[in-house]
Amino acid sequence: MRNIACYILFFLLAYPVSLSAKQTEYGAALKRLDDIINKKETYQLQKEKEIDGLKVQLAHSVDPVDKYRLYGALFDAYLHYQADSALHYINSRKQILPQLNRPELENEIMINRATVLGVMGMYIEAMKELERIRPAKLDKRMLLSYYQTYRACYGWLADYTTNKEEKKKYLKKTDLYRDSIISIMPPETNRTIVAAEKYIVNGKADTALVMLNDALKDVVDERQKVYIYYTLSEAYSMKKDTEKEVYYLILTAIADLESSVREYASLQKLAHLMYEQGDIDRAYKYLSCSMEDAVACNARLRFIEVTEFFPIIDKAYKLKEEKERAVSRTMLISVSLLSLFLLVAIFFLYRWMKKLSIMRHDLSLANEQMQVVNKELEQTGKIKEVYIARYLDRCVNYLDKLETYRRSLAKLAMASRIEDLFKAIKSEQFIRDERDEFYNEFDKSFLKLFPNFISAFNELLVEEARVYPKSDELLTTELRIFALIRLGVVDSNKIAHFLGYSLATIYNYRSRMRNKAAGDKDQFEQNVMNL
Repeated sequence: MRNIACYILFFLLAYPVSLSAKQTEYGAALKRLDDIINKKETYQLQKEKEIDGLKVQLAHSVDPVDKYRLYGALFDAYLHYQADSALHYINSRKQILPQLNRPELENEIMINRATVLGVMGMYIEAMKELERIRPAKLDKRMLLSYYQTYRACYGWLADYTTNKEEKKKYLKKTDLYRDSIISIMPPETNRTIVAAEKYIVNGKADTALVMLNDALKDVVDERQKVYIYYTLSEAYSMKKDTEKEVYYLILTAIADLESSVREYASLQKLAHLMYEQGDIDRAYKYLSCSMEDAVACNARLRFIEVTEFFPIIDKAYKLKEEKERAVSRTMLISVSLLSLFLLVAIFFLYRWMKKLSIMRHDLSLANEQMQVVNKELEQTGKIKEVYIARYLDRCVNYLDKLETYRRSLAKLAMASRIEDLFKAIKSEQFIRDERDEFYNEFDKSFLKLFPNFISAFNELLVEEARVYPKSDELLTTELRIFALIRLGVVDSNKIAHFLGYSLATIYNYRSRMRNKAAGDKDQFEQNVMNL
């Protein structure tokens, strides 16, 4: 385990620079290029606005020299943006040439015409234009432009032709004109770029990289930077360093699109490399953008380059889309099945929750009933506790009284007071006193347990039938009967025996009070038991 951790740590320490470079330079540059492609129309609108500004100046211009200058500016603006328009303005330059009385400018017009014809893929016509020029009569600036146009045309021809011998011939011509350019060009950045290109063609990519990187440090002109980026990508291509090649092609493509150049090679080359790296989406996007711009510019060579490779990427892109659709269908089916299972699960969960809810409701009712029963049991226990304590005490008192009564009778018998003895035995006063005291004790005990019984009982009766004890009593006979019912003694025989009344008397009391009930008469006694 420690060895694995050491290997991981070594890997992280050994490769952070390369991982960081790929993430920050390569990844960030790709994202920026994607964003620029998405808003390409914004840059093109800006380009059109600049061109419209030149056209407005041209419309107000009357001086032939100024018109010639504006035609040239429009030619430069349209050259790699819309070749047909560029050709139109170079022809307009030719028409105004007689008014300038400067015949040497005709060579410049022919070179410009050859340039735009080359962009349009009309290489034979471009060569014919250049063949009409006499190099010996050109000044150094025009001669440089002449060599550059020839070199570009032969380079395009080499890219265009598929015949190996012809391609070799055109490449040789390209190399010769490159040498001519180097021979007359002053030692500055453009000359460095051309020289570096020559080193790359001759297999000396490392030398070219040194030259280009040194030049890149001091360059200020944005178009020169673009040429350096593109030449750097070719150098890294020669060295088989695909990552660096891609990176500099990205920078080139960004600059081209930001300046609204439509005739370019960087983006379709980048599309090839993206395809080789398996990034089909970007390859398709970049190639589609290249085709759109090549058609808009009427750049025939670029269009042919795109169309030769487009079917391959298009097929791969459609195959990828088909696979993605298949995956989407599989995912959709899976999601549908999962949704179905989820619905079934929800259904059974709902049923279970419903059962659980019913069970909870039943349990709640059972708990409530249990609480009621517990309360009743608690109250019953309290009743039993109070009455048992009181009546045990009462029994002891009865025994004491009976013992006292027995002794008094014994004294009368021992004193031979027979008449007084019979008189005492026949008297009911002792029993009445004891019964009154017993009922008094019962009333006290009951009202102690149910202090609100009288008011609650009267609530069950109509107002005119309500019963209230006298000032010298605790409970009336009616209240005592229903007090016994409240305690659970509902048998009339037991009530009659307890109170010392006849059964008929108890029936009459109960019936009379039931008839005076304020509510349901049949539920009256049950309501009393619930007080």
